[in-house]
Amino acid sequence: MIANYHTHTTRCHHAVGSEREYIENAIASGIKILGFSDHSPQFYKNGFVSGMRMSLNEAPNYIECIKKFADEYKNDIQIFVGFEAEYFPDIFYSLQKLCRDYGADYLIMGQHFLDDEPTGIYVGSPFSQPELLHRYVDQVAEGISSGSFTYIAHPDVTNFIGDESVFETEMTRLCVCAKRMNIPLEVNMMGLAGGRHYPSERFFKIAKMVGNDVVIGCDAHNPAVLLDTDMHKKTLDYTKAFGIEPLETAELKKI
Repeated sequence: MIANYHTHTTRCHHAVGSEREYIENAIASGIKILGFSDHSPQFYKNGFVSGMRMSLNEAPNYIECIKKFADEYKNDIQIFVGFEAEYFPDIFYSLQKLCRDYGADYLIMGQHFLDDEPTGIYVGSPFSQPELLHRYVDQVAEGISSGSFTYIAHPDVTNFIGDESVFETEMTRLCVCAKRMNIPLEVNMMGLAGGRHYPSERFFKIAKMVGNDVVIGCDAHNPAVLLDTDMHKKTLDYTKAFGIEPLETAELKKI
C-alpha cells in the first residue's frame, strides 16, 4: 500500500494504540501517506453523547497532536489529519466550520446512520424496507454533493436484506452520484478481515459496472493492522477480482 487515509485513535472509544505506534508501523510496512480520520465530533442537540466518536472538546487536541507528528516524521512519511464524518443535514455546517477553524485536512464520509445518530436508524443492522434504503442513498448523495468529502468509507455498510432489485437500483444510484462527483469508494480492509457483511461483492459488481474509482482503506483501529501486509495484499486481490484497479492515492478535497 502506498497510502491509507482511514486510521483511528483512542478518542473514538473503540480503538487502541498510540498515534506514534500507528505512524511507525505504517513506515515499517512501506506506507508513504498516512491519514488519521477518527470519528468526528458532532454538534448534537439536547445533550446527546455518542459512544463512538470524540467529543467536541477533544477535537482541537486531536488535530494539534497529529500535526505535530506530521512535522516530526516529515522526512519519513507524509501525514494528514481529518475526520470520518457522517452527513447530518441539520448540523453539518457546524462540523464544516469546526474543521476549517482547526485546520483539518480532509473528511471521509462514514455514513452509519439514516437521519441522525440520536434518533435515527443504524443501517449496519439488517433491514428490508425499500423506503429506508432510498432515503439513505438520498442522504449520502446530498452529503457528497457538498463537495467536502474526499471519499466514501465502507459505501456498502448498508445491510439491506430486502428485494434484490431494490438494492441494485439504489446502489446504482449511489454509485452514479459518486462517479459524477468524482468521489472514490472504499474497499474496507477491516470489514474483509473481520467477517463483516462488507465489503460486499454485489455492491462492487455495481461499482465496476458504473466505473467508479476505488481506494483501499485499512480502517485501522489497532496499530498492528498497518503491519499486516498479507491483509493489504488480500484486500488488493479482492478489489482486482472485480476487474477494478484501486487508486494508489486520493485527492484530498477541501472542506
